[in-house]
Amino acid sequence: MKTTFKVEDNNYVMYFEGRLDTAVSAVVQKEVSVLNDCEGHDVILDCTDLKYISSSGMRIFLNILKNAKAKSSHVYIRNVSEDILSVLSITGFTNIFDFI
Repeated sequence: MKTTFKVEDNNYVMYFEGRLDTAVSAVVQKEVSVLNDCEGHDVILDCTDLKYISSSGMRIFLNILKNAKAKSSHVYIRNVSEDILSVLSITGFTNIFDFI
């Protein structure tokens, strides 16, 4: 699992590449902590190269959303594959996240 953080058009963008599963969730949780200081910035979770997401990975996404909302920021998920979108839909994530 690889994550990459960038600032694009005043948005905080985190790129996910590989499998976001239980085995890597603790490391990824630390890597996404850079998003905690998002006040004044929207957060975009780019899933272009995300191959798999487990419940641990979805908890990371929820923590990002919770933190961002507390700072009046928005979280968007973009470039989700059909397979991952299906999982996010079944778990109700499509009702609480905005997709671009």
